[in-house]
Amino acid sequence: MYIYKVFFFFLRCVSAMSKLRHSGKMRVGGPHNFVMVDESKFTHKRKYNRGRASNRASWGFGMLAIKNNRKKPILKIVRHRSANHLMPHIKRYVRCGSTIVSDGWRSYHHLRDEGYNHLTVNHKECFVDPVTGAHTQNVERLWVCKSTIWRLRGNRTENLLRDHLNVIEWTYWRGNHHRSGPLAMLLHDIRKQYPV
Repeated sequence: MYIYKVFFFFLRCVSAMSKLRHSGKMRVGGPHNFVMVDESKFTHKRKYNRGRASNRASWGFGMLAIKNNRKKPILKIVRHRSANHLMPHIKRYVRCGSTIVSDGWRSYHHLRDEGYNHLTVNHKECFVDPVTGAHTQNVERLWVCKSTIWRLRGNRTENLLRDHLNVIEWTYWRGNHHRSGPLAMLLHDIRKQYPV
């Protein structure tokens, strides 16, 4: 019974985020707004070095806007961390004129050419830039979810990993903003999807 509830929860969250994404409302940033970007590797781990090794290298790419203490993450799966793979997501989900804060990864070097302000922090020297105060700690904090996803075996396939990332997005974009909490928002979404 628990498996069906979890599956239904995933299905509902994925559906709600898909609608939000296709409506064009899932965009962050703008003039005088900061968006933090970072990438992290999601790979299936073998226990005791036994079993089949994963030959896929899935990278999670996160864009996080914080405005009025409200976090809005956008999490994507990319094959590589090159500018060709990351820039289309930035252009689609981050409004021009935003200030993007990143580490010194070379894929972000052309953000100014695309109409964004760009602040960097060199993690070899410090975690918070002493001059600008720029840091990426909030978006890096999102990657704590990797241990939960790994424990739930949610990174074995790319589709399952994508569903887990959708649930995290749903929690921040919709679930946490209902006055009675995420469960009440889930029930609201279900009633909206399946009216009596």
